[in-house]
This record gives sequence, C-alpha cells and structure tokens, in this order.
Amino acid sequence: MSLSSNRLARIVATLLAAVAISACAGDGDGDSERFVERPVQELYHEAVDALRAEEYTRAAERFDDVERQHPYSVWAVKASLMAAFSHYQATDYEQAVLALDRFIQLHPGNSDIAYAYYLRALCYYERISDVVRDQFNTEKALTALREVVRRFPDTDYARDARLKIDLTRDHLAGKEMDIGRYYLTRGHYLAAVRRFRRVVDIYETTTHIPEALHRLTEAYLALGLKNEATKAAAVLGHNYPGSEWYSDSYALVGGGSLPVPEERGFLKRAFDWVF
Repeated sequence: MSLSSNRLARIVATLLAAVAISACAGDGDGDSERFVERPVQELYHEAVDALRAEEYTRAAERFDDVERQHPYSVWAVKASLMAAFSHYQATDYEQAVLALDRFIQLHPGNSDIAYAYYLRALCYYERISDVVRDQFNTEKALTALREVVRRFPDTDYARDARLKIDLTRDHLAGKEMDIGRYYLTRGHYLAAVRRFRRVVDIYETTTHIPEALHRLTEAYLALGLKNEATKAAAVLGHNYPGSEWYSDSYALVGGGSLPVPEERGFLKRAFDWVF
C-alpha cells in the first residue's frame, strides 16, 4: 500500500496548505459562506484530522459534507477523491468504487485521474478471495488493473499494476486448477482435461503450468489415451525438465524415450506441436 500512502501524504499536504490560505482569505467575508451549514475550512480540518486519527468512516462523511455543502468550491473535486480514499481505508470497497466511478466520470481530465483508476483497481484486488470461492472480484481486478496499464503506461501506478496483474492471473489459473482437480478425483476426465487445457492455453506464464501438464497426463491415461498422455509428459519435460511434476509424469507413462518438440522455446509452441 506504499503507493496509496505516499499519494495520500501528498494530497493531505496540499489540502492543509491551501486550507490555511483559504481560511485567511475568507475571514470577514460573511457572504462567501452562501448560507451553508458549516464553513468549508472547518469541514476540511475535521476530515483531515479524522483521516490522520484513522477514523476513516468519519473522514469520509466529512469529505462528503464538503462536496455536498460547497459543491462549487475549489475543494469539492479533491474532497470527492479523498472521500473515496477514506472509504477504501475503512475497507468499505463498495462505497469507494461508487465514489471513484463518479470521480472518473465527472473529472476525466483531473491531475489525479491516474490515481483514481489505480485506487479503483485496488478496491477489487484486495477483495480477491480464496480459489475455492467465486472469482468475480478477481476478474474485475484484472480488468481494472489492465485499464490502469493501458491508460497510464509510464506511471508508478502502471508498474505496480503489472505486478498485480501477474498475481491475479496466477490466482485465476489456480481456480481452474482447483476445478480440474475436483473433476479428476471424481472421474470426470474430459471435464478435467478442459480445465487443465485452459490453464495451459490462457495462463501459460503462471506457476501452475507444470502441474497442469502433469494432471493432463493423468487424465489422458485415465481415458486410455496413452499417446496424448505421453505427449503431455513430453511438453512438461521439454519446458520444466527439473520439475517434480515431470518426474511423476515420466513414471506414469512408463519412462522410456519421450518425443521431443522440434524447437525449444515458448510453452505454447511446444504444446501446439503436440496437439
């Protein structure tokens, strides 16, 4: 969360400096309040104090009050983003996403727009659940992270998003593996093959590939497809010769001389050669 914390520190520092200036400029000008319930300076100070005290729900409420009571002030735009951040810190991700979607829609040219997209992606990323659960938030996180990279490729946010994309894809591959193992242990071998093939075809750069190839070997053998099993083991040995999964697959197909793809290199080319 270092990017979020650093960004918050910069935003808060800007807010405090500008609040002090605004407070001095507003003294004695009763008309500037336009009959709102509370002065903008008070609301901001209270919101920032609550944020520093880690009272995130109260901070979000006060930032929302700024935008609601002073919609045309220079603080309204920043307040909407700060409210979203406060909701995020309170782990109220649904409210944070709603606030961020509104900020993005209303202020596409704002200087903090890249951060808004990044924070929205984090709201999904931090709700990624265990592989045994539904992966709705994982899919949403992947989409949102890719949007950060696409829109803001040269930013720190994009660099962090790329790392999180790799982790997210690995998680989705893990879900496919979990379903594939379920089918395999219950004798639904064709269904298992489809899941393991999805891992190899879609998530070819993840950590699950060696096991996926081994499980394909197991499933093909269970179906009586010895040639396909031998070829899957060959791809595994071709790309991961030192893997324990390869040792297991090699033993399953009876050892001997496994076929070798014509060219070494990327897993997908080897797998296409076999199948």
